Amino acid sequence: MPEAKASRSFAKASVRDSEVEGHRVLLRADLNVPLDDGEVADDTRIRASLPTIELLRDRGASIVLVSHLDRPKGPDPSLSMTPVAKRLGELLDAPVKQAPAVVGDEVTAMASELAPGEVLLLENSRFEKGETKNDPALAEALAKLADVYVNDAFGTAHRAHATTEGVAHRLPGYAGLLLEQEVGQLTAVRDDPKRPLIVVLGGAKVTDKLGVIDRFLGFAEEILIGGAMCFSFFKAEGRDTGNSLVEDEGVEAAKRVLAEAEKSDTMLELPEDLVLGKKLDPGTETRELNGVDVPEDWMGLDVGANTSANFGRRIARAGTVFWNGPMGAFEIPPFDAATRAVAEAVAAAPGHTVVGGGDSVAALQRFGLADSVDWISTGGGASLELIEGRELPGVEALQDA
Repeated sequence: MPEAKASRSFAKASVRDSEVEGHRVLLRADLNVPLDDGEVADDTRIRASLPTIELLRDRGASIVLVSHLDRPKGPDPSLSMTPVAKRLGELLDAPVKQAPAVVGDEVTAMASELAPGEVLLLENSRFEKGETKNDPALAEALAKLADVYVNDAFGTAHRAHATTEGVAHRLPGYAGLLLEQEVGQLTAVRDDPKRPLIVVLGGAKVTDKLGVIDRFLGFAEEILIGGAMCFSFFKAEGRDTGNSLVEDEGVEAAKRVLAEAEKSDTMLELPEDLVLGKKLDPGTETRELNGVDVPEDWMGLDVGANTSANFGRRIARAGTVFWNGPMGAFEIPPFDAATRAVAEAVAAAPGHTVVGGGDSVAALQRFGLADSVDWISTGGGASLELIEGRELPGVEALQDA
């Protein structure tokens, strides 16, 4: 993916402009990676953090690195950062020291002994209960480990935690390269996209994407709806949905969206055909439906071939594409066809392509298309909240440029 420039609307200080030589930097990264039998199973997020780490090392800083891993309710040896430290060291081709805790006398001593270019990885930040509570005492203890703070963890920037927001009020705070790029890419889609702007939304719940729909109604040229969330729209239209997943709260929201779409300049496009199954199971009986009224005892598990082709044609003529959410139950063949088709269309699109959301990113990786997209966001909730126009605490707490 190409490096993005900072957005004109991103008015926070960048690590590019920081003076860190001879200083210790507390770097908040997003190293929340999957583990398998005590080893890192996917190092994508670690690799995404490397440019900022390498910049700081090249400029003569020593680095105290902090991240969470999963959602422990306290210290849990199975969720230690040790495998992350090992993999990071391999990628840097340099040793990464592992702290035994997040804060404490031993951690303070280890941080104070770091030489320029050396890296110390703290233990899982969520081993400390004060992390998610944004505890001032924890933030103060973290601040004492360094002279400068850099936040490169865009995926957690929407959380006001001790390592993302609290400590930023106690040290000079800068945006890391990844966070800067994420904000630049997503705000460009939100505020100043190349036209036409085509927004492709999928996934299970309308309510998860409601803020995005509201943001783009009247702004985007087209919004294409797939995934299980389309059944809330069909229910709102009075159609039969069979045993398909329907979000009850989403039906009323869908009614409002449909009414507003009628009055806007944005075309809201729903599926025209479906792939059905008796149940969500690899061996289930399936059938294609030329239409969208789902018979009793059947459930819609993917959008159909006509819809995929229609979406693909629209994506192909876009100046900008923003895609968030799969078109169906893509983890289970044969209900992966439409998600694959959309992924291929996005990958081949001549316009600028931005993809967010864990499932969409997983689909791109599964189909071997991740390198063909202009920007893949590392943030799930953070991406959506930024697109919606909401302030991110981990960004707002940084110094102004």
